[in-house]
Amino acid sequence: MNITQKLSAEFLGTFWLTFGGCGSAVLAAAFPQLGIGFAGVALAFGLTVLTMAYAVGNISGGHFNPAVTVGLAVAGRFPTASVVPYIIVQVLGAVIAAGALYLVASGKPGFEMAGFASNGYGDLSAGKYNLMSALVIEVLLTFFFLLVILGSTSSHAPAGFAPIAIGLALTLIHLISIPVTNTSVNPARSTGPALFAGGAYVAQLWLFWLAPIAGAVLAGVAGQMLFRDDDQSLPRALSAVPEKTPIA
Repeated sequence: MNITQKLSAEFLGTFWLTFGGCGSAVLAAAFPQLGIGFAGVALAFGLTVLTMAYAVGNISGGHFNPAVTVGLAVAGRFPTASVVPYIIVQVLGAVIAAGALYLVASGKPGFEMAGFASNGYGDLSAGKYNLMSALVIEVLLTFFFLLVILGSTSSHAPAGFAPIAIGLALTLIHLISIPVTNTSVNPARSTGPALFAGGAYVAQLWLFWLAPIAGAVLAGVAGQMLFRDDDQSLPRALSAVPEKTPIA
């Protein structure tokens, strides 16, 4: 696959993750009497990753998340020269998805921006959790998210099942942490909605870059030990493709 195909796949995957996951929170979570609630939003985020990993994971590796890209690079699973281009298109995909979501959501009479599915701590946390709580949970959950990705895409894992494990892991992560930070573990997903919510949400955005990337770096280091494979420096992609196909 050429770089244009890979970057296009990352753009579309991150768009779908942001529009689908955040869209479920903005449009459906508290819909009168029939809202899907936290559980529904958590499932929506997991389904976005699962579906796009199968759709385009064999093209780009299915990162859809700057923290995943950084963590895979630290683990030796992704070329460092491609990290910045991947992150740029991931952020663009999330911002444009947030814009599309705003166009849809603002068409409802009485629409109020509120948090617009943005992440936050303190007064911006659904449960009013403080900065330390937000930092710890985002680092820990991103760490384990990357471990699931590294393990399920290693050369010894069953081929073709990685998107299921990764999608379920992201669902579990949201079930745990929506009340704390509204769940980031993805700087791009955090950036898109925050730019539209503005104000304090933008001011707190730094944490949702720092914490996920820190957790991903730690997981990358741990992954070098846990999932080392001398026969293959790059894992197969997230979809059911031949074992020797690299992630990017």
